Amino acid sequence: MANEVNLNRLAVFAALVRAGSFTRAAEELGMTKAMVSQHLARLEQELGVTLLMRSTRRMSLTEAGAIFHADCVRILADAEAAIERAGESRDAPRGTLRMTTSLDYGIAVVVPKLASFMRRYPAVQVDLVLSDHITDVIAERFDLAIRGGWLRDSTLRATRLGSFRQLLVAAPGYLAEHGTPRRLDDLAAHGAIAMSALPAPLRWVFTAAGGARRTMRPRQAAQANSAAAVRGLVLAGTGIAVLPDYLVEEDIRAGRLVALLAQYRLPEGGVHAVYPGRKAPAKVRAFIDHLQGEMAPRATR
Repeated sequence: MANEVNLNRLAVFAALVRAGSFTRAAEELGMTKAMVSQHLARLEQELGVTLLMRSTRRMSLTEAGAIFHADCVRILADAEAAIERAGESRDAPRGTLRMTTSLDYGIAVVVPKLASFMRRYPAVQVDLVLSDHITDVIAERFDLAIRGGWLRDSTLRATRLGSFRQLLVAAPGYLAEHGTPRRLDDLAAHGAIAMSALPAPLRWVFTAAGGARRTMRPRQAAQANSAAAVRGLVLAGTGIAVLPDYLVEEDIRAGRLVALLAQYRLPEGGVHAVYPGRKAPAKVRAFIDHLQGEMAPRATR
């Protein structure tokens, strides 16, 4: 029965035929001559055929042995090629990198960095899936997920890439109509745009310069299930909102949005790369290293 054959004996048999004698095969394999003979005898027993005719001076393949030897050479060559390909996958970035991140972070941060990564690693093809839902990395066969915020407990491995600040913002037109909040108590007069995907979208924790904390729960004017949609509503003048810096910094510089209550800090969020398995493949490690290098100025400012 094929499933009763010890496949390691195929390499011994091929080495024996290649060497032409038990003595030279034993030297090549680093084992005793008796052990080589024992492997051959057991292989013949497992196959139920005679592979070699042996005399005191020479050995020769039987007809079945010649056919089997040709198959062994092909099988061993295929195995060596498979091992080499696996090693290349381990040591050099190649293949398809299937990754996911949120819509807003993907468009604002990840996508701009993909071009330089792909130029640097032309053997890697990228399959990027943007979604504001927390995906199951293993079930959906992702190599990597980039997640912002606060990580949940998970069996996935995580590498910190950087961080982002949360900013309270509003459009100039909205502030002209409703007034600009100067103190935390002023927030009661304003409607907030909630990011409904968060577990507590309207629980804002402000920290003063001296370290004192105060939690505010503003009145909801509207909600949306993505940060990009919340930003759009704020730009349209429908209310105030807390949004990540990477999404609104350009709007603040351009005057489209105004940062409010700058004397307080909101909690910083982390940005992590998460992936399954104990050791990330080369393509995953390469992209993580690339992002860390690109995000270093943001992470250290």
